[in-house]
Amino acid sequence: MNSLFSPKGFIETGAGPLYLQLQRQIAEAIANGTLPPGRSLPAERDLATLTGLSRVTVRRAVQALVAGGQLVQRRGSGTYVAPRVEKLEQALSLLTSFTEDMARRGKNVDSLWLARQITAPTPEETMALGLGAGDRVARLERVRRSDGLPLAIECAALPATALPDPMQVQSSLYKMLEARDLRPVRAVQRISAANLGARDADLLGVHVGAAGLRIERVGYLPSGRVVEFTRSLYRGDAYDFAVELTLAPQVPTA
Repeated sequence: MNSLFSPKGFIETGAGPLYLQLQRQIAEAIANGTLPPGRSLPAERDLATLTGLSRVTVRRAVQALVAGGQLVQRRGSGTYVAPRVEKLEQALSLLTSFTEDMARRGKNVDSLWLARQITAPTPEETMALGLGAGDRVARLERVRRSDGLPLAIECAALPATALPDPMQVQSSLYKMLEARDLRPVRAVQRISAANLGARDADLLGVHVGAAGLRIERVGYLPSGRVVEFTRSLYRGDAYDFAVELTLAPQVPTA
């Protein structure tokens, strides 16, 4: 690694600002595998010593690569080459769970649980689920991971009558609901763009301000009753959502 950051690789004129030269050099090393995913970079002070550049120059180059998603910084740990993320495409026309979707791709799924509890609903949950005064909700919040890579933060709220003991949910919520004959058969989803704040970025292993996709899903039973209100935040670098469109039927003219 010392040879990668040799002072000989940087010139004062003719190749652009020094921070851009360092930025390009690190980016090229990531692209060609010299710096593989998960490899740690030297500390800012050590990198400045190796390259002969100022710490301000080094910091500017590193921050640009963090903002671009090529490097990640972990508080108290250091700066690392970001993992390569396989872009996943999910069809919006299918009502599936995260577990089912990943299983079809042959991937292993696990969750980092943040909350599993019976609690008072928020005003938003009360409205979405059509709850009355004094009603409670089962709230499940977790980081969904595929082959160890965090992909989404998911917070599901259901009437407590539909899921009296949320601790019973170990993997697939829909599988649990199906066993109780309460799996949703129809859903309305709303998707919007988002930039990740500090907490969400830390949970998903990306930089603060990274692009994300915020999805709200309201799931319905055959009777038309709402059984699920789920808010998810997906990594923008890992997901594409696709929907098939058809030509609208033409209305006959008189």
